[in-house]
Amino acid sequence: MSNDVVRSSAERDAPITDKAPAAPVEAPAASAAPDLNDPSLYINRELSQLQFNIRVLEQALDESKPILERLKFLLIFSSNMDEFFEIRVAGLKSQIAFDHEIVGSDGVSPRKALAEISEITHQQIERQYTILNDKILPVLAQNGIRIVRRNEWSHKQKLWVRRYFRHEVAPLVTPIGLDPTHPFPLLVNKSLNFIVQLEGTDAFGRDSGLAIVPAPRVLPRLIRLPDEVCEGGDNFVLLSSIIHAHAEELFPGMSVRGCYQFRLTRNADLTIDPEDVEDLARALRGELYSRRFGDAVRLEVADNCPAELTDYLLKQFGLTAAEMYEVNGPVNLARLFGLASKIQRPELQYPPFTPSIPKALKKAEDLFQVIGRQDVLLLHPYESFAPVVDLLHQAAKDPSVLAIKQTLYRSGANSEIVDALVDAARSGKEVTVVIELRARFDEESNLTLASRLQQAGAMVIYGVVGVKTHAKLMLIQRREGEELVRYAHLGTGNYHTGNARLYTDYSLLTSDQALCEDVHKLFSQLTGMGKLLQMKKLLHAPFTLKKTLLEMIARETAHAAAGKPAQIIIKVNAVTDPKMIKALYKASIAGVKIDLIVRGMCCLRPGVPGVSSNIRVRSIVGRFLEHSRVYWFLNSGDEQFYLASADLMERNLDRRVETGFPVQGKKLQSRLKKELELYLSDNASTWLLHADGRYSRSRSGPNQTPRNVQTQLLEKICGSGASADV
Repeated sequence: MSNDVVRSSAERDAPITDKAPAAPVEAPAASAAPDLNDPSLYINRELSQLQFNIRVLEQALDESKPILERLKFLLIFSSNMDEFFEIRVAGLKSQIAFDHEIVGSDGVSPRKALAEISEITHQQIERQYTILNDKILPVLAQNGIRIVRRNEWSHKQKLWVRRYFRHEVAPLVTPIGLDPTHPFPLLVNKSLNFIVQLEGTDAFGRDSGLAIVPAPRVLPRLIRLPDEVCEGGDNFVLLSSIIHAHAEELFPGMSVRGCYQFRLTRNADLTIDPEDVEDLARALRGELYSRRFGDAVRLEVADNCPAELTDYLLKQFGLTAAEMYEVNGPVNLARLFGLASKIQRPELQYPPFTPSIPKALKKAEDLFQVIGRQDVLLLHPYESFAPVVDLLHQAAKDPSVLAIKQTLYRSGANSEIVDALVDAARSGKEVTVVIELRARFDEESNLTLASRLQQAGAMVIYGVVGVKTHAKLMLIQRREGEELVRYAHLGTGNYHTGNARLYTDYSLLTSDQALCEDVHKLFSQLTGMGKLLQMKKLLHAPFTLKKTLLEMIARETAHAAAGKPAQIIIKVNAVTDPKMIKALYKASIAGVKIDLIVRGMCCLRPGVPGVSSNIRVRSIVGRFLEHSRVYWFLNSGDEQFYLASADLMERNLDRRVETGFPVQGKKLQSRLKKELELYLSDNASTWLLHADGRYSRSRSGPNQTPRNVQTQLLEKICGSGASADV
């Protein structure tokens, strides 16, 4: 698999038609029924996740994209790889360390997975730096944007950098000489550090020959050179270059023989056992500190660092040579995100666009009135997230609103959503917020917003012990005459206004009595205690969502077996749950046509003769992160549409509070179906998964018009003036 993954883009770019091939419907006799437990039918989830990261890296090579956007994709790959090592690789290493190796449906042991991961990641990270040095930086330089290397500094630049070092850097740097009284320091996860070779004896007679210099975390990694010392354009220097150039000033009287940057990645997963925790918030604060100093999982080091020093570092961190990555450039590439934010060059970025607002809401002074008449479906970021925020602000000010209930998974402590909830609580409304403290890498932010809401008088609940609350729900209860009327927002994404501009997600605003009653029941289950409450329309994990999805897949399977038309379209971020995959395999064997639009991990193998010949899997990678979850079933012509907060993963379906909610009414259903069809007709940003686990990029044929779904949605919803990459 690893050799397939790292093929050049040219090898992968053979034209692929946008329509699914007419695969034969194979229904073997009972005696020849395939064994759906066969490990060869499943792709390892870590390797599948790694392939998604590689698809992201491929965008940096796409010359049709603006150069600053290509740089961002390269840096997103770097950030994704950090998390991959911090969580996925760290998890596999922990299984081995504790002699608790778990082998999934794919039959790949943690040791074998780590070996394949090491092979692929070494090739891809080396490739990443080649793309940066040979493709991205030269094009940036052609456009007047330069990261000026030490050997390129002019005399004026050297003088300016020296002043900057002495006034801004040196006072904050703490060099650590290594000797018996100064052992190797405990380094923070992903921090920039230098190992320095020294010659000479210091004032105390010490001559250990080695020192560690941690770069101050409070300083920017990218510093803009003033125009007066440059010859036009936007010019930057790296903090690592500044420290490197002046290392001798940190060790007066000593001779610096070598200075090499390195960075250590640590296990960043939290290990709270809810059964042993009385105060989750307090325990989480302690774990967040520990995350900075978890077990080492990866060492990145400058590729000119001598072997004696890399061996020394590996020994200090308890790592093997296979866990070391020698890089030709900065070890902390993600810090280059500041480059795009510091430069105002619209021609080098995606064209801006203005999210639209549906006509029904555009001039509405009373959102409750509009939603009371009709359901409103929004597709972000093409349609604005503002109506969701405005509804909450209106509710906070409306004297007729008595209570607001909301789940928060990722929102940001200072978001407009939180502002509105604070205002509502301060105005005396009953505000209840279910905050998931354990949203990975947002734990600290969620602790902050929990404190802020509590101080405002809101009731803050931390969900259910041992089960993450991942559902996206808002419920507003309003007195209208003598009735108590409910309004709800249900979404596939988070209540994060920033993400709503970058992620594709659906929002449903509704006053449907049965659906709102179901949302009320779910909040009651989250905040109180009691037996499972029956829902009329809402599907919810870990109770009915998985069961119902399996039933709907089985129904399509039965229809196909009976000779009726049968079809399933599912759009999610990941497909890893073995039960769901087996159900889809059975449906394919029966003759159900299945299209899966899976952005990230997919453990299902499409196109396997006699098993998944009728399944087609595509991944869309483009300007926006595809995040929406949509489930569509033909159902003998009585089509069913569900949106959900859940992917087809065991953690979502079995160990989280999730929701699946129906899209009702022919108008909204027709719209949703057309949008799904746009995804299936995309031949510009699609990657197709093959039976061998390989992805190939779809290209329009000689007689085909290139179709990019995100471009089409921008033009259709936001107007012809907005366009994305094509």
